[in-house]
Amino acid sequence: MTDDPFTRWQLTPVINVSGTMTRIGASRVRPDVRACVDRILTSFVDMDELQSRAGAVIARVTGAEAGCIASCSAAAMTQTVAACLTGADLARIEALPCVAGERRVLLPMGHMVNYGAPIDQAIRLAGAEVVPVGTAAACETWHLADALAGGAAAAMYVVSHHTVRENELPMDVFIDLCRDHRVPVIVDMAAEYDLTRPIELGAAAVIHSGHKFLSGVTSAIVAGSSDLIRATYLQHRGIGRTMKAGKESVVGAMAALELWEKRDHEAARKTEEARVAFWMRELADMPGVRIASHADWTGNPITRVRITIAPRTAGFHAWELAARLAGRTPSIVVRDDLVERQELYLDPCNLTDTEAALVAAAIREEADRFRTRGDGCRQGWSDVKRSREAAILGWSGNRDADP
Repeated sequence: MTDDPFTRWQLTPVINVSGTMTRIGASRVRPDVRACVDRILTSFVDMDELQSRAGAVIARVTGAEAGCIASCSAAAMTQTVAACLTGADLARIEALPCVAGERRVLLPMGHMVNYGAPIDQAIRLAGAEVVPVGTAAACETWHLADALAGGAAAAMYVVSHHTVRENELPMDVFIDLCRDHRVPVIVDMAAEYDLTRPIELGAAAVIHSGHKFLSGVTSAIVAGSSDLIRATYLQHRGIGRTMKAGKESVVGAMAALELWEKRDHEAARKTEEARVAFWMRELADMPGVRIASHADWTGNPITRVRITIAPRTAGFHAWELAARLAGRTPSIVVRDDLVERQELYLDPCNLTDTEAALVAAAIREEADRFRTRGDGCRQGWSDVKRSREAAILGWSGNRDADP
């Protein structure tokens, strides 16, 4: 029996040109991380001791007082919020989500996004009440001050390409105002490179994904103040038990953090920029297709290629091209967050040079097919929106599911 999962279970291979997306496995796990995980998988360890050692690594890398590992960033959000509701009171931890006392958690309305699930749901799972602050495109100091005046157990700030950046309260202002009211701030920045700034600004807890840019296994790194981290870790005796991190997650995150410390980030950046330059050359002069380099939305040191489609000239919509690429074997998954604006993005950070060449060739091939066959511009954006629910509900775990 083969140990290749793609052959053994007839899985479709994917070329990931979308970045670090959970729905296709987030990132390639580094060899050193895999070696550490493999060693711990065949062994036993005291989990409290392991988490304590993880806290020391997290503190060193982030500058925080302490740290712990959660199973994923969504779980970390729930557990840190729960910690703000219970502290280290074991009886309250066991009583969640039903506890008396302050339960309000403030969240800028423009940060109330869906990262694959609603972010406010991760907060509500702890038994908290989500209080939106401001409006979707405007969060001002007086909006936050007014919400703080009503009392709060915590406030959450999200750094993500999903959030509304227009009239957003800067992180430092948000944290300062909350600290003036003695309200702890939880910063969720799962996919961000910066591991130190929120702690320097005074955040009580900061959440980073262990399996996105860090290239570890599925996990979340929680860094922050000693008291809040302790209360966060203690949630494994309550609601955290349903989302516990295994030994492989903890060791994988620790190894990924230490590798991040040693990584030659400048060399990695040059490799990625060479791929971007290659795409810019290979995809130039396509009818109805405009190519441009694009800096990361939140300031991460990464450049992507933005592809903008003019449907009348190109003969197809951006979402039709994305679907054709995804339907190939191997499947080519592009970044399509803004596809309704006729924009696609190519991310260079999670693929090989060989794969980058395959991506360029596939885009040209599919564009030529649309023009030759004249079968583009058949599906409007309204059709896409209507079909999404059916696609989601089409998943089946039945024994007769198509391979």
